[in-house]
Amino acid sequence: MGRFIYDASSNSVDIEDRTLAHIRLVIMNKLRRGEPFMFDVDMGDGSGRRSYWIHPAIPLQFHFFGGRQPQINRRWLEAMMQAASGPRGLTIIPELEEPMAPSRQIAAPE
Repeated sequence: MGRFIYDASSNSVDIEDRTLAHIRLVIMNKLRRGEPFMFDVDMGDGSGRRSYWIHPAIPLQFHFFGGRQPQINRRWLEAMMQAASGPRGLTIIPELEEPMAPSRQIAAPE
């Protein structure tokens, strides 16, 4: 379980490390392009949702508690990037399955 911290440690939300790694990439890419956006997240404790206006002038941190870097799911990342660019902003969506790579078949000798 990781933590997304926006502006101050009292303004944070716990997010699973794998999901947080994908959110970090979305936010990093959007801000690198100079594109502020809304990030809407369920607090996970029954206290409702919180919306963050993500802007480069506001400090943010990603605190990962796990020791390994999660493998990135490109399909899931692209879906979150598309959501962040839409009118509703970034939300955490369920992970999408990546398509299976075609298996390489070796022809039998004739």
